[in-house]
Amino acid sequence: MENIKKRAIISVSDKTGIVEFARKLEQLDFEIISTGGTYKKLSEDGIKVKKVSEITGFPEIMNGRVKTLHPAIHGGILADKTNPEHLAELKKQNIIPVDLVVVNLYPFRKTISQPNVSLKYAIENIDIGGPTMIRAAAKNFKSVAVIVDKNDYDLIINELTEKWDISFETRHILAKKAFQHTAEYDSNIANYFSKIGEEDLPSQLNISLPLSSEMRYGENPHQKARYYSEDNLFTKLHGKKLSFNNLQDIDGALKTIFDFRERPTIAIFKHCNPCGIGVADNLVDAYKKAFATDTISPFGGVVVSNQILDLDVALEINKIFTEIIIAPDFTEDALDKLKKKKNRRLITYDFAELAKLKNSFNVRSCLNGILVQDEDFDCDNPKNWEVVTKRKPTELEMEKMKFAWKSVNHLKSNAIAICRKDRTIGLGMGQPSRIDSTEIAIAKAKKFGLEIKGCALGSDAFFPFRDSIDTIAKLGITAVIQPGGSVRDEEVITACDENNITMVFTGMRHFRH
Repeated sequence: MENIKKRAIISVSDKTGIVEFARKLEQLDFEIISTGGTYKKLSEDGIKVKKVSEITGFPEIMNGRVKTLHPAIHGGILADKTNPEHLAELKKQNIIPVDLVVVNLYPFRKTISQPNVSLKYAIENIDIGGPTMIRAAAKNFKSVAVIVDKNDYDLIINELTEKWDISFETRHILAKKAFQHTAEYDSNIANYFSKIGEEDLPSQLNISLPLSSEMRYGENPHQKARYYSEDNLFTKLHGKKLSFNNLQDIDGALKTIFDFRERPTIAIFKHCNPCGIGVADNLVDAYKKAFATDTISPFGGVVVSNQILDLDVALEINKIFTEIIIAPDFTEDALDKLKKKKNRRLITYDFAELAKLKNSFNVRSCLNGILVQDEDFDCDNPKNWEVVTKRKPTELEMEKMKFAWKSVNHLKSNAIAICRKDRTIGLGMGQPSRIDSTEIAIAKAKKFGLEIKGCALGSDAFFPFRDSIDTIAKLGITAVIQPGGSVRDEEVITACDENNITMVFTGMRHFRH
């Protein structure tokens, strides 16, 4: 065999930094083999590089579909250099062993995210030779180093420069990353085929997500936690690292504010539940309405706005400590003011990006497995609502009910929202009984001096008995919106008719456990 100290195969879709890396390998006396666009890029930049076809003695065929799938390549990658039989086989077949495989794959996920991408185009962007080389090198990590991440180029050059070798520990870490890379790649392809096959929910769940950020801890300090995601639906502008609970609050806040897009709106969150929502002609008044719902719970909570947050509303929010403030953007003077509290996080988001949530899945761990469902998100159609009482709602009552329905959808079950057309008045949630939640909503409104008379009430699921209707009638609530569907619906409707309450059935339930 030809006397070559080290041999590297380089075939990358993302060519960032590859010329500099290859030049350093060349200086370290590596022979470099490459294919297609990578070969062209390296040779044009003065790197001495061989085509794969020179090694295999076989041309690239089928528009480049077949290039590296050859024993002269994979024998060199898969040979265990500690196995005498493997070394003898290499010599017999005149195959030179490979020391380094540098491959990253066609950007399949980016390809299918393009609008109106065709199946034919998507299929042509499924990499075959690349994953095969990656898996082969990762399997044989005792003898071969595999790089799938351009951020590892400097690590490899440093080790080779210092000791003319790549440590076993490094090769082991790189192999792990390589298998994660191919798992993610295959997951994207499998999920794409499930989607175009029109499966409502996948018959095989494939989840492979990169680490997005480290959490300080989980729900409690003794629990470890990390956040994995490919979609950056928000950006942190200021503040310390986000926690597990912070991310859950942000998730709930963004899904809530997406339902309130028409007028300036503020929602205040605490422990994944809204504790107040307000709508007005400006954000200051919207915040005041939201805050008035519950003036105690917002301390240390989350505030989310559907419009750019300016100094006036920043000053209002700043009257108490708020841990997270979320808005599409902040004016410069508002940022300057809010950044003065180091422990506060400031978050921005894009409404257009939030729309991605509509077609996503809700995933939870359960009994050492995974539960998957469609997101319950922006899915109601008021055209399907039905007035079931003798008295029809006035236009104002219908506005109040719409606000109550939007609000109750984002509370934990059992959930009750007492509302006017532009604000929450009393909220009850997370109780084993709907009666308890109704009583809590009423008690909250009374505690903070808010007028219940004339309000509408929203319930996330049906009322199984008339007792709650009789209770709210005494307080002057005139309109109720709920899904309906109880065997005692007629009993509840009769209670409303007796108390001159108008009631609407939406036909859609919104439990949030």
